[in-house]
Amino acid sequence: MTVPLAPIRFGTDGWRAVIAREFTFANVERVAQAYADYLASHREDSLVKQLVDVEQISKEEAESGLFGNVIRKAVPASSLRVVVGNDRRFLSEQFAHRAAEVLFGNGFQIALFQEPAPTPLISWAVKNLGAAGGVVITASHNPPDFNGFKIKASWGGSASPEITSAVEKLVDANAPKRSDLLVSGGDLLQSATDSYRSQVRSYIDIDRLRNSEARVIVDPMHGSGGSWVESFLSGASINVETIRCNRDPLFGGVNPEPIDRNLGALKQRVLETKALVGLATDGDADRVGAVDDRGETMTMHDVVPLLLLHLARNRKMSGGVVRTFSQSVLLKRIAAAHNLKLYETPIGFKYIADLMLKDDILLGAEESGGIGVKGHIPERDGILNSLLFLEAVIRAGKPPSEMLKDLHREFGEFHFGRRDRQIEVQRGMDLVARLASSPPTKVGGYEVKNAENLDGAKLIFEDESWLLFRQSGTEPVLRIYSEATSVEKMQMLLDQGQKLAEN
Repeated sequence: MTVPLAPIRFGTDGWRAVIAREFTFANVERVAQAYADYLASHREDSLVKQLVDVEQISKEEAESGLFGNVIRKAVPASSLRVVVGNDRRFLSEQFAHRAAEVLFGNGFQIALFQEPAPTPLISWAVKNLGAAGGVVITASHNPPDFNGFKIKASWGGSASPEITSAVEKLVDANAPKRSDLLVSGGDLLQSATDSYRSQVRSYIDIDRLRNSEARVIVDPMHGSGGSWVESFLSGASINVETIRCNRDPLFGGVNPEPIDRNLGALKQRVLETKALVGLATDGDADRVGAVDDRGETMTMHDVVPLLLLHLARNRKMSGGVVRTFSQSVLLKRIAAAHNLKLYETPIGFKYIADLMLKDDILLGAEESGGIGVKGHIPERDGILNSLLFLEAVIRAGKPPSEMLKDLHREFGEFHFGRRDRQIEVQRGMDLVARLASSPPTKVGGYEVKNAENLDGAKLIFEDESWLLFRQSGTEPVLRIYSEATSVEKMQMLLDQGQKLAEN
């Protein structure tokens, strides 16, 4: 009797599944083969882009389509390179090596990181090396028993929904082809790593940070961020300490997501050392988190508005502002005050990256700590953004708690909270669909002014407070979010949201 193959479904940022249940070597091979098939069928697009990048042809010639047919017939897949890397999760190196073998078996050149690396570095290497794309074996902030397969596009960012959808449709179109790796591109990756370091140093006012007298605690949460943030700051007057730096596939017993319930160690160390700020990155170092001088976790509804103000006011930068469906009202108000165009997208950084490729975007952010900024690749980067937030704090000359008070005095007081409820995926989806189609008229005595369903079911109240229900695309979790004009109201709305979820 033939055992049916497990279905492969891409969520908001790649394919993720439980290790040894759905995330197996056989299934990694299936996804890698689908990605190889996708790249092979689009190789002319990749090579035309490379010719434009090295100025062998103009953008106008590329858009004419004259070169595509010639390349399709004359150029083999072996002319294309794919970068492959991984995080610190259980068996991530082995899964990455297996994916690389399949891609190599399909004729692609491979540049394989030999050690766990931050996802933003791997993304940077894709663009820096002119690769056709990249693969990162990581489940980012998911629980330790998960792993995942992220696809990076040639521009050095998350693959677009169109790309991931096309890859998903190609799963099992062909049987996996594997070959033993002959070369791994180590010299190329060292060059790309050096280039990434130079990019971060040029983007951040490193000398100002290094010469400050601040005490800073960094927490990579046992993930692939490791000592990267500290490496840019050490050896000067600033006092930097990195905690939870060692590799631990169990992440110290918490999920490697830099939110309040997982940052107890960082909060405690900030208080113990009277640090100015604590900085955290998630499991693969593409998301950022922060703890203020009082040892209290700052949500991204605090951090991102402060970053936007720093970019717009202190750096005098301009461009559009992108907020995902669960991001702060404050971004809308700051953008309006500075005449910056505001965009709103579904949740998932790939939607932000798509806009960053098409338009002049200053900052794009999601609630979960993924932030993209102008002048960098269209990608989340927890390392660069940790340093950028530290730059904002040092430039302000006051602790983060005081910066937040100033923000609220100027743009209004809003507080954010989120609760995750374990729920079977289909049941969660049915609940969200019901709330979107038939929203309640009141919640906790407050009249629902409007309901939106861009990504989930969002109930909006008169004072712009809101309550959002969204079923995770990668795990059996219903997320309930709220932002409100007081902590008490925010907590009450979350309580009411949980009651609605139980009905």
